[in-house]
Amino acid sequence: MLVAPGYAVCDVVGPQTVLGVQPGAELHLLWKNRETVTGWPTFPTVPTTDFAHCPEELDVLAVGAVAPEVVTDPEVIEFFKDAASRAKHVIAVCGGVLLAGTAGLLAGRRATTNFHIIELLSAFGAIPVEGGEVVRDGNLWTAGPASASYEAALLVLAELSGEQAAREAELDLEYAPHPPFGTGSPALAGPEMTADSMRRMQALLNLDPAESLRDGLRKAASR
Repeated sequence: MLVAPGYAVCDVVGPQTVLGVQPGAELHLLWKNRETVTGWPTFPTVPTTDFAHCPEELDVLAVGAVAPEVVTDPEVIEFFKDAASRAKHVIAVCGGVLLAGTAGLLAGRRATTNFHIIELLSAFGAIPVEGGEVVRDGNLWTAGPASASYEAALLVLAELSGEQAAREAELDLEYAPHPPFGTGSPALAGPEMTADSMRRMQALLNLDPAESLRDGLRKAASR
């Protein structure tokens, strides 16, 4: 699991919990070095494994949203591309799908992400799937909202250990969401609230929705 500076904790807690508690699981929190990084929002994290000591074979490689400078970092891209080529399954959640894109994993594949940035997926040659909770294409599992990270992890667990193990994990975690307000997607919230959310997220993350960001991602993907 990649834990870059500024990584979105909510995006990776699903795989970390669902897969990390399985009998015999060996969980690696990966970064360039083992110095403490701060997840978003304010969540100090100590990586357990640096890139150089990442195991050769991974059952699952997971990434959530990371900062734009991480998505376009050549060292991170090269590591992620190499690790993904050896992993049985790759889970990319929310903005983590952009790193999968710069690492060359999205070309010609169906993929989703959250509604704030789904328009960027075409920059990587992906086939965007709007409104997708979890989308699978081969060994790549992409998820839009952070809550879907649990669902992606449960589906991957079923592939690795069988459906019964995944059913038991779902029960053990009591994963049965009941959203209290019914506004958890653009379709449910309506256009006005969705537009407000887009503005808030762009300001919060300092995202540039203009073509310059799209161009930067294309350049990173073509390295």
